[in-house]
Amino acid sequence: YTNQHTANITELTMITAWSFAAFLSVFVLIGLSSLFFNTHQSKDYYLASNTIKPWLVGLSAVATNNSGYMFIGVIGYTYTVGLSAFWVMVGWIFGDYIASHFVHRKLRATTEKTGEVSYLGVLANWNGAVLPNYQRLAALICILLLTAYAAAQLLAGSKALHVLFDWPTWAGAVCGAVLVAAYCLAGGIRASIWTDAAQSVVMISAMGILMWVAVANLGGVSATLTALKDVPNYMDWFPEDLAFPGVPGAFLFALGWFFAGLSVVGQPHVMVRFMTLSSGDDMNRARVWYYLWFTAFYLMATTVGLLSRLYLPEVGSFDAELALPTMAQTLLPPVLVGLILAGIFAATLSTADSLILSSSAAFTHDLVPKNIERPFLIKVSTLGVCILALAWALLSAQSVFAMVVMAWSGLASAFVPMLVVLIFGGRPSQGVAIAMSCVGITTALAWRYFDLHNMVYEGLPGIVAGVSVYWLAKPFTNSSKEPAH
Repeated sequence: YTNQHTANITELTMITAWSFAAFLSVFVLIGLSSLFFNTHQSKDYYLASNTIKPWLVGLSAVATNNSGYMFIGVIGYTYTVGLSAFWVMVGWIFGDYIASHFVHRKLRATTEKTGEVSYLGVLANWNGAVLPNYQRLAALICILLLTAYAAAQLLAGSKALHVLFDWPTWAGAVCGAVLVAAYCLAGGIRASIWTDAAQSVVMISAMGILMWVAVANLGGVSATLTALKDVPNYMDWFPEDLAFPGVPGAFLFALGWFFAGLSVVGQPHVMVRFMTLSSGDDMNRARVWYYLWFTAFYLMATTVGLLSRLYLPEVGSFDAELALPTMAQTLLPPVLVGLILAGIFAATLSTADSLILSSSAAFTHDLVPKNIERPFLIKVSTLGVCILALAWALLSAQSVFAMVVMAWSGLASAFVPMLVVLIFGGRPSQGVAIAMSCVGITTALAWRYFDLHNMVYEGLPGIVAGVSVYWLAKPFTNSSKEPAH
């Protein structure tokens, strides 16, 4: 009996593995096929020569934004806190949507006007301004935080493989890094965007199937809601540990996550997708694809996070960030478990490749005094960033959720103040621009260090502090157009 039971488990694991491998193979082949369209120029490697269609831009931005953070981090967070996680979704999407009305079209137009290939290059050369020292400082910040963010994605993928195949955590991280390096080196951002589009379809399919099966097994929607309400304090609209009781605390909690959504415009790896658009006139079409897909996916992810608490009651040392793969293994047949695993891995890869390419662009185009244009050196830079992210993932002891929020808020606090000021006509001098980024990111890091992030998301004070620097300095400065040094 024992031998037969072991043989059955082995057979099921093999079916899951083959299903998972089949989906991954499709992603890699799509990425590698972009090699035939590569012009071997830096603008093509980092911006796909501005030839990307709106539906591809929208789906790619969704996949990049909805990363391993969504499959691993958000579901783990929802498993822990319950219905109050809903406000994270509402605030995030609403903040993102509001920011897009002011930023996306102007960023795309300025990209074309300046001829820059990187997000930081556009900021540093907005409307003829030349801020080389700001651009180099921003590049250092970008490389550090994007690499940490990429490490979180590799860690998320490794957690899923550990649950389903009992692989050591380092093996999944190495597997993800190798795949990302393969198609990034082949086709740059075009490969990343093409695979993102395929991955976004698998991601939303995987989440939808798991949600449907989970609700059906519980006896339908009505029975599921009853079971959720029976979990003590789980269906409360706001968490118990608010900074202030009642409405003021609830408002501050939701406002913090609104700023988290607003922070999307400070994420180079997401915004570069909109910079690759074939025409600025297609921006609204790209945004329609992005927000419809984003809202549907986030709503399903939050719902699955709630359901996971019913299937996996809280036990001692259970890692909440393993809720999704554990739940999939419990509910689904092996082929669909392979689909879920592919969805998780697709989410991590779709963001990791974007982060690594943006970090590489920051090094070759923004940090180095003379831009690196040789294709070989650009690809060496990409490979180096990939190795650094892998090392960080292997040595990190933080949760995926904590690593992503830290990197996200740091990037937002460093770059959103500058972008907001530029969008609304401000012209910060080089010194003021540097001060805005430094004060913004320092405020956010201090907020997290002193555990004030439990009161409100640290990006809010970081962004406000950065913008405040500009307004405080404005009476003492005249022109933004300092001579280049």
